[in-house]
Amino acid sequence: MAKQQAVLIIDDEEDILRLLKTVLKKEGVERIYTSTTVKEGIEQFQIHRPDLVLLDIMLPDGEGYEVCKKIREISNVPILFLSAKDEEVDKIVGFAIGGDDYITKPFSPKEVAYRVKAQLRRASFMREEPKEAVLQAGPFTLNEQTAVLTKNGKSIELKPKELGLMSHLMKHANHIISKESLCHHVWGEDFIGFDNTIMVHIRRLREKVEDNPSKPEHILTVKGLGYKFVTKED
Repeated sequence: MAKQQAVLIIDDEEDILRLLKTVLKKEGVERIYTSTTVKEGIEQFQIHRPDLVLLDIMLPDGEGYEVCKKIREISNVPILFLSAKDEEVDKIVGFAIGGDDYITKPFSPKEVAYRVKAQLRRASFMREEPKEAVLQAGPFTLNEQTAVLTKNGKSIELKPKELGLMSHLMKHANHIISKESLCHHVWGEDFIGFDNTIMVHIRRLREKVEDNPSKPEHILTVKGLGYKFVTKED
């Protein structure tokens, strides 16, 4: 891992800040910034422009969701939520507004460090990977350099993980793609523990690209095998 990569931790529990700073430094992350409020977190992000954000949801002056929304207006860096809330609806909200991962408290510091390193590797890979100029599959056209997807000429706005999913699906149109493959190419991690994450992101993607998300015509679930992106009759 490049030592110049920076992480911003936004959490109002000093013990957690100290613990995460210690374990991340042991894993090679040299530049670590911290803040304890929504206001300070946004300011710290604008000043330091970190490569990844660890973000608590419950903060003294508001919710981490506010920080996430502000960051997503200007950046696609990975955002990992830290929260004592473990209800599915809380996780779905986190993913829906642009979060890349959701870690519930209490957590294993080693696991958090692993997830941080995996997200940083993935982000670095995405920056360095040469992009095909334009992908075309059925009614869809995806310009990977500008991150613009169109369906029958109409533009569809995608978030970073949705872009990664759509790109991988379009590159393997009319073929079954395993969840393991999607996890590896989009998240840069092993599949274990990512089943719900993938389902949430596929659901969000269907809501944007399907005429009727409850009866998808393009992103189909192949039970027990994964997904299939259909562009024509097979």
